[in-house]
This record gives sequence, C-alpha cells and structure tokens, in this order.
Amino acid sequence: MNIIRRPRRSRQSAAIRDMVQETRLSVTDFILPVFIMEGQNVRSEVASMPGIHRLSQDLLLEEIQECVDLGIKTFDLFPNLPESKKDKYATESYNPDGLYLQTIRAIKDRFPDVMVMTDVAMDPYSSDGHDGVVENGKILNDPTLEVLGKMALAQAQAGANIVGPSDMMDGRVGYLRQVLDEGGFHDVAIMSYSAKYASAFYGPFRDALDSAPKFGDKKTYQMNPANSREALIEAQLDFAEGADFLMVKPALAYLDIIKLLNDNFHLPIAAYNVSGEYAMIKAAAQQGWLDGERAMMESLLSIKRAGASVILTYFAKEAARLL
Repeated sequence: MNIIRRPRRSRQSAAIRDMVQETRLSVTDFILPVFIMEGQNVRSEVASMPGIHRLSQDLLLEEIQECVDLGIKTFDLFPNLPESKKDKYATESYNPDGLYLQTIRAIKDRFPDVMVMTDVAMDPYSSDGHDGVVENGKILNDPTLEVLGKMALAQAQAGANIVGPSDMMDGRVGYLRQVLDEGGFHDVAIMSYSAKYASAFYGPFRDALDSAPKFGDKKTYQMNPANSREALIEAQLDFAEGADFLMVKPALAYLDIIKLLNDNFHLPIAAYNVSGEYAMIKAAAQQGWLDGERAMMESLLSIKRAGASVILTYFAKEAARLL
C-alpha cells in the first residue's frame, strides 16, 4: 500500500502530539466572573451552578487571593442586591457608598496588580430587571445611556480597569468612551459585549443575581440567535466607537461568531462561556454521564481555537489548577 501522506504519523506519541498542537490554553486567557453580596462571612452557593458561590466582600477577597496564587489576574464583578436597593433608574449603580463600588475599591486596595472588570448594565439594580430604562413596557435606548455613563464613571473612579457594557443599547460604547475620557479615565478599557444573543443559556446567572426581567424578554435589544451577519454590524459599530475588546456571548453555541469576529477585526476577541454552559457540564458530570474535567478543557480549548484570546469562564479556577 503506497500511502504518501499519513497524518497518523504526527499522532503516534504524546511527545509528537504536544509538539504539533496548534492551540494552547493558558491561565492568562481567563477572566473569572465573581458574585458579590451584602453581609459578613456569607457564602451562598448558586443552586444551578455547582461550586459557584455568591460571596460577601471579606470572603471574596480571600477567594481572589486563592485565584491570584493560581495565576488568575482578572475578575469580572457582578452584584447580588436586595430588592430594596433596586429602582427604575438603577441609582444604586453609581452610589459611591454602595456594595459594588466599595468592593472595587477594596479589591484594588488589597490587590493593586489585579485587573478588575465591571459590568455596565442596569439589570442588577433595576426594579424592572431589564438592561434599560422602561416606559410603558418599552426599553428606551438613549435615556439608558445617561444611566450607563454615570455607572461607568463611578466604576472608573472606584478603580475599575475594564468596563464591560453588557446592555446592548445602541451607541453605548461611543457614549461611555466620551464620558470616561472627559472624566480623565483614558486608560480605562472597554470590553464591549458586541454580539450578545438573546439566549436560553443565561438562566443560572439570573438565579445568581436575582435579576431576571419582571416582564417580557430581552429580544428587542439582545441579538437573534439566528443571525450572524448582524454580529458584524454590531462589532463594526463598537470598533468604530472605540471598544478595546469585542466579546461574543454565549460562547459554545456561537463558535462561528467568535471566528467571524476574529477573522474581521484586529482587536482582541473575548468570549463569555456562560452560566448555562457551565451548568450543563457540571450536571452531566455529577450524573456520571461524561468526564467533567475533560469536557471542561475541551470546551475551553474549542473557544480559544475558534479565535477568542480572552475567555470569561466560571471554570477558570478549576482549569487553572489543571494547567
């Protein structure tokens, strides 16, 4: 048998497989999303996200120390707030004495070299549970930008390194860049949730924050899962408005979108490996239906192979231990 090209030759031993491996994961690829809540010495597991907890500030600082020791350097902070702190205009989001901004300051005081990424969206602070100002059942775009601007500026003043507008309002990247620059925060980066889809995979996250919309859905501002060319429009706008990173969310069902943005934009592409993607692997592993560690690493590798140089993932700590 005269077979000239035998690809199996480069798979015949671990040493050769390692040598020709095209994609490599590193702990420096990861951003760990973390959940902050009020209180002292409070650790509350998210039922739909095994192993993930909402933490009070004191325990969050301990968690960050553990992660830093594993090589994780960037954290995306999300607040779980009581209903009493929520209102129509999300005013708690820019309260300098509020939990979220206090926590940013505490992290940067203790870990000056850690990168703190923030969430810029109204839903964790909104009595309506939406990412924008609601009037007569409609989510208003331009009035929302003013709230987002106040929020991002307050986060920058507290010490945030990267702001992450996850709201999907039109024009928000340009508006936030202007507000940050006018405030003197030229060095604060914007990681735009450029292609954020109206996905079924966000359920556990909304449990974690108690932030589900009080009515309707988010389909008038988050993207239709059926569309890919639309992602190019969203990304081009964010690129033109000054985004420093372009993000795709979710990741695993949208690997084609990650590749599309990576092929078309010379900016770092981020992907959010979301709560539902985490929960599916964890649940199947708990049932013994698949090897949880292997499935985790294969998923993360596929996200990077598709073109994401930054991966937001709840697996960051586990994956860092294996790496």
